[in-house]
Order: sequence, then C-alpha cells, then structure tokens
Amino acid sequence: MAKSHQKYTTLTLLILLTISSLILSLTTAYDYTFSRSLSPKKKLGIKQEKLTHLHFYFHDIVSGRNPTDVEVAQAPISNASAALSFGYVAVVDDPLTAGPELTSRKIGSADQGIFVSTSQSDIELSVVLSYVFTEGKYNGSSLSILGHKPILNTDRELPIVGGSGLFRFARGYAQVRSYMFNPTISNDATVEYNAYAWQN
Repeated sequence: MAKSHQKYTTLTLLILLTISSLILSLTTAYDYTFSRSLSPKKKLGIKQEKLTHLHFYFHDIVSGRNPTDVEVAQAPISNASAALSFGYVAVVDDPLTAGPELTSRKIGSADQGIFVSTSQSDIELSVVLSYVFTEGKYNGSSLSILGHKPILNTDRELPIVGGSGLFRFARGYAQVRSYMFNPTISNDATVEYNAYAWQN
C-alpha cells in the first residue's frame, strides 16, 4: 500500500511539474515586443520611390509692422544689441513663393519654425522648420527641415528629415543660397531653395 501511495504521489508530482513548466513556458514565451517588421507595400501603400526637385524662395521678414520672424528669447550673457547673437531664439511663419519677390505667387509657408543662434563666434543658426505647401498637387503636404545654417556662407545645405502628405517618409536635402540679405539695415532675407526629396 505504501508503494501504491508513493507511486500516486510521484505521478501527481510529475503531472503538477509538467503543468507548471507548461504554464511557465507559455507566459515567458510570449514576447511583449514593441516593434514588428511590416511589408511597406502591403501595410502602408508604399510604392517605388521617386526624386522630386522643388525650387522656391523663403522670405524671412524681421522688420516692419508684420514681421514673420519674431524674437521670443535672448540669453542674458549675449550682446542683445547685436542681431542674431548667441542665445537668440525666434519663431517664424515665413512665406514661400515661386519667385524671388515677396509679391510672387505664394506656394506655401515655413510654418511652426524655430531659429536658435548657436554660435558664439559666427552668425549660425540651428533650424527646425516645417514647409507646408498650399499650391497644386502638393497642397497640404509638408517637408520637415532640421539642421545647421551658417547664415553668411554663400551656399548652405539643410537636411530634409521627413514630411507629410505626398512627402510622407521623405528624405533628402535642400541647397540654400541667400538671394537678398542685408544684416546692417533690417536683417530681412530672401533665400533661394533647391530642395531634393525622395518620396513615395
């Protein structure tokens, strides 16, 4: 009788261990991952990428009654009398036009942009800009720019780091050249952009 009882106890113990192992393996086997691979074509409708060239002008207006570039902060250690001195922070809502004149056809705006003067020795900005287009097939689409902008350099380059609408998943760069900039009079500027964006 003792052998029979011991046999059932061993069998019960084995069954309990098996069930416990199974439950434990099921709970640890389920991986709570936060990412997964997707088929871009099926899930997101991504097609063959194409390169788009956009040519436009950016008008940064600091002077006058309706500025599009407004200072919101200035570091106490900087030279407050010097334009764009270290620590200067501005928000912008600059018009984008098809031609170099402010009266040219408006194609969008640099909405929700921020300029930060980040150099103690030169006029250089860190920029965060969303170029929102309002014209033609790109109406409602935007490009996101994030980068370093040495203002006094003749030719500059800014990275395109994203976009929305027709520019979803965009990447590329913008070649930037000052068309008009006079820091001694008004600090107003007209900047020519040649933007190259890979898009789907």
